[in-house]
Amino acid sequence: MCLRRFLPVILLAPLSLAFAPERLTAPADANLSKIKLPAGFTISYFAQNVGGAREIAVGPDGTVYAGSTGDKVYALPDRNKDGRADEVITVATGLNSPNGVAVRNGALYVAEINRVLRYDNIAKQLKARPKPVVVYGKLPDKEWHGYRYIAFGPDGKLYVPVGAPCNSCLPEAPVFATINRMNPDGSGFQTVAKGVRNTVGFDWSPLDKSLWFTDNGRDQLGDDLPSDELNRAPKAGLHFGFPYFFAGDVPDPELSKGKSVGSYVKPAQKLGPHVAALGMKFYTGKQFPAKYRNQIFIPEHGSWNRSQKIGYRISLVTLDASGTKATSYTTFAQGWLQGQTPWGRPVCLLQMPDGSLLVSDDQNDAVYRISYRR
Repeated sequence: MCLRRFLPVILLAPLSLAFAPERLTAPADANLSKIKLPAGFTISYFAQNVGGAREIAVGPDGTVYAGSTGDKVYALPDRNKDGRADEVITVATGLNSPNGVAVRNGALYVAEINRVLRYDNIAKQLKARPKPVVVYGKLPDKEWHGYRYIAFGPDGKLYVPVGAPCNSCLPEAPVFATINRMNPDGSGFQTVAKGVRNTVGFDWSPLDKSLWFTDNGRDQLGDDLPSDELNRAPKAGLHFGFPYFFAGDVPDPELSKGKSVGSYVKPAQKLGPHVAALGMKFYTGKQFPAKYRNQIFIPEHGSWNRSQKIGYRISLVTLDASGTKATSYTTFAQGWLQGQTPWGRPVCLLQMPDGSLLVSDDQNDAVYRISYRR
């Protein structure tokens, strides 16, 4: 009698456990657990298997687009808004290092080394591999410092840099070592900043709309010279020193002769030497604590030829109340470098509509999401 009475219970208990997967917790990612962030912040994967992920941009519907160091451009839709991409879609292939991406009026702009393309109505044809329109096809084809970072400025124009085709040299054409802008249709190409060795990241102040950009210093002057730069350009036409001076006061051993250091704009903040500062962003969201608002986050891709590696982190530059002067330069996120071995290299930042911050990584082929909860 007792056996018949309790037999159904004995059989049902294991079955109920078998159909309760929500009780199982996935183990923490071994690499992400190495990232150190301020209290209250967490980091997670927004997308993985995004080969050579570089610049990232977001469309009106929340779809994230990623350029790459290879030949592909990706779309990373997050349709259920859970903070993780639903899939990785290749929207374009066969391109020439399409590092740069930007979105305007529903069109995806892509910057290859030698030209800028536009994919119209991109959100409705993610898997159709649409044919692009060539917006501007006259960029130099030099691969040295050829990765293009692009963004639309407050003036509605598309900004495109052209790095120096060398470590340090007198450029063979005026377009090298510059930041330029053009109309969205490719017309009206104009240089707005000169003497910029290699910027792969810029943004505009939310306070006065001035252009800020990172710039990578030259190599072969030792481990500690020169520093990378964070620069501010309140107006067009300024010269930032290349190839005569670096970090505002480090002369080129050969090319600085006869030049005056006072003739060129000094950096707003010196960054670490050879940290390879890239896709900086002003944080304007409301998810992070108020002290981070209107401050600058900078991914540091990491040194490649320094005897002791540095960088491989996200740094924070805080500004004064006017938003024009730097007051501190500190580390915000670190852990991609373990000892002298990096497992990842941060490239570009993107603020999402909910105030979280995405970070691309071209070594780990990933896009991370940094969020804050009180």
